Amino acid sequence: MKKLLILFLVFNVSLLAETITIAVAANVSYAIDELKREFLKTHPTTEVRIALGSSGKLTAQIKNGAPYGLFMSANMKYSEFLYQHNIAITEPVVYAQGTLALLSNKKRDLSKGVMILSDAKIKRIAIANPKTAPYGIAAKEALTKAGIYLSLKKKFVYGESISQTLSYTVTATDIGVIAKSALYSPRMKKFKGGEHWISLKTSLYKPIKQGVVLLKKSGNIKEYKEFYDFILSEKAREIFKKYGYII
Repeated sequence: MKKLLILFLVFNVSLLAETITIAVAANVSYAIDELKREFLKTHPTTEVRIALGSSGKLTAQIKNGAPYGLFMSANMKYSEFLYQHNIAITEPVVYAQGTLALLSNKKRDLSKGVMILSDAKIKRIAIANPKTAPYGIAAKEALTKAGIYLSLKKKFVYGESISQTLSYTVTATDIGVIAKSALYSPRMKKFKGGEHWISLKTSLYKPIKQGVVLLKKSGNIKEYKEFYDFILSEKAREIFKKYGYII
């Protein structure tokens, strides 16, 4: 009898459960698990599925009918595009502001700041593709403002997203321009500030304002609106701050 009761309860909970699918820019991949855990504390019957990728590619997927009900973009450009084309049903709102860092997989003298990239010992530099990744746009802008972009182009190894750029940074290049949020991932603890990484001066690039929108595919599913509200809540802001974002 007890087993039947447990099965009955499990069956009824599964009927009540709602699955939502969220498109998330790659730079948020380091924070999204903690954000999900916090959301599920108050929404235990909701299943949250995450689709990660570069904002450019996710936008193309959404435009072509991908089943995402909410989009957390790496900048406002893509969210605004979807809103202007009536694919998003809410105006873009900034949920966090991303920042850049330089990361080396071995200790270096980083006292030169961004100018270390011009060092002859630096042969390969990982950078996100400016054509598909907002963090790539910001990296290009920073290096251009520093006056070294053109001279470094032959050294670049492009990642299609900022997460792929991080992978190249720690496995295939001498140094990389990454999302600072990646440094707060548990697996990055071995890299020390001032020895392996430094923040890039925010004066070198425009603020990376990241936008969230509800999409038409969210329909009348209230859990999408609940997740949207959570992302803009004080609790979510605390988590974003923990991962190096500016709020």
